[in-house]
Amino acid sequence: MGQGIRWAGMLLLLAAGVLPAREGDRIQRGEMAGYLVVPNGKVPAAYDAGFSMYVAAWPLLKDYPGDRFQTGLFGTWMFAQYEGRAPANLYSGIEGGLGWWRDTRFATETPKFIMGGVAPNFVEWANGPGAGKGRNWKEPKGLYGVAQLSPWLLWPPDGLNLKQGACGELFGYGYLPLPLTKAKPTTAGKDVPTGDNSWTLFLNTGNFKGPVAFFTPFFWSRAAVVEPRLSGMLLDSRPSDPNRALQMETQHVPSVQAMDAKGETYARIAPTSFPRGPNGDSVLVHRITSYSRKALWNAVKTWFEGGAQASGAINPEGAVVHDFSGRGEATWEIYTDGAPKEKKAPVAWDSLATPRALDLNTFGYRWNHQVVEKTDSRNGPLATLPEYFRLVNDGAKKKARWVPVRAEDVPKETGLVQVRFDRPRENRPEPYVTPDDAASCWKKPGPAAGPFQSHLGDGSVVTYYWYRFADQPALLNADLTNEEREAMQARVEKLHRNWRKDRDYLAPPTVGRLADVDPALIVTPPPGLAAGYVPIATRQAAKEDSPKGAKDK
Repeated sequence: MGQGIRWAGMLLLLAAGVLPAREGDRIQRGEMAGYLVVPNGKVPAAYDAGFSMYVAAWPLLKDYPGDRFQTGLFGTWMFAQYEGRAPANLYSGIEGGLGWWRDTRFATETPKFIMGGVAPNFVEWANGPGAGKGRNWKEPKGLYGVAQLSPWLLWPPDGLNLKQGACGELFGYGYLPLPLTKAKPTTAGKDVPTGDNSWTLFLNTGNFKGPVAFFTPFFWSRAAVVEPRLSGMLLDSRPSDPNRALQMETQHVPSVQAMDAKGETYARIAPTSFPRGPNGDSVLVHRITSYSRKALWNAVKTWFEGGAQASGAINPEGAVVHDFSGRGEATWEIYTDGAPKEKKAPVAWDSLATPRALDLNTFGYRWNHQVVEKTDSRNGPLATLPEYFRLVNDGAKKKARWVPVRAEDVPKETGLVQVRFDRPRENRPEPYVTPDDAASCWKKPGPAAGPFQSHLGDGSVVTYYWYRFADQPALLNADLTNEEREAMQARVEKLHRNWRKDRDYLAPPTVGRLADVDPALIVTPPPGLAAGYVPIATRQAAKEDSPKGAKDK
């Protein structure tokens, strides 16, 4: 995988990440990391059936810097709701979103989306159909945790691709439960119940709308088989807490720092930008909405039980939109690799940006354009942060912080001006490959059609097959009887015949434009497989490593 940041124009790169600029001086490699925190108004606990929101998608860094880079864009954490205190020593929820991760194999400057379901205390996680903790199919920790629902959208193991070049468009997503299964009193042969919440990802994008995939209830309840104290405490049976944190979590933006001849410390960060609107502000989050069962669950359940058809559109009587106060907080810090906590100093974020409620339901930043540059990429306008900072002591608070400085004010002897944050040369990524054993769940009963291939904007090729919905590997590993799977099959065929991909389910945004998913992921079922069949990826690889002979999408 990646070799880290390439210091073009320098003569020596030490394994420890410390690079001499000239005799007697040292440039130290480090990072910028932290949170951008967005307070939003609380709503009644009765809105306990999921959420949705619109978040901006954009290239945070000018050049993808290698596999140390990890950051999400703005997102949230959805946890179960409890009466009284939550159980002790339990962390479990849904925390995915747009971003870049260290295990992303086919990364570009455009973010990808993962689902991010976390089983108790990270014993396993599920990021999408066929994607989870590690790639060991003999011990599939979350790899079977998500089932494909849509017959029109292919999910790659490396994450859901956006159309390359997204630059400030809004990506709409959220999770609502669907009654695809019935609750049952036993799980994996044990006296542990499994609930009926199939938490389903809904998207609202420019070229795809509607439900995509869902966490199987067994993904959550299987942990209670091992640890009975968790019985009834997880998202398979619990409602959701509607009052969620909203933050941008950044774990690594590359930086370097050095001292000048006077002992002053300077830092430089990789070129970092935010989307910029016509008036110079950044629209970053819009219409955070929480739902009650009246929003969708009740109508769908009635439909599945023989009543009137449910359109799939959200009932506004079951929705509440959170307000923004206009407040915000930033905890971004710049520090060298391995620095102890006391050596991590904050960025003077208030000198760069002011958080604002651009309207009651829209959050963004107003930039200080004396230090934040208005730049233009080939895909859209950006607000680009200053690259250079100086460490100064705040006399009043007796704490050091990083304040922006101009490039011409950085002493030459630091060597920082010569540093480049180019995309590194990387080894060709290893393919994602699913089991090929003739006796495996991938082959018995196996697919109904394929193989097919899609060539994605990130340079990879996805090989996929069409499986009957109930016969997809995730459901064969979801602790379901044949009868239970067939009952799901009948419900999903109703959805496929009546819920299309080109109409609104989530309420549309009232600002901005919608982002598109990668057009190569929009697929059409083969003749005769229009209802009750889904596309399942079996391989994702570089073009050079992809099998020949499969039909193109």
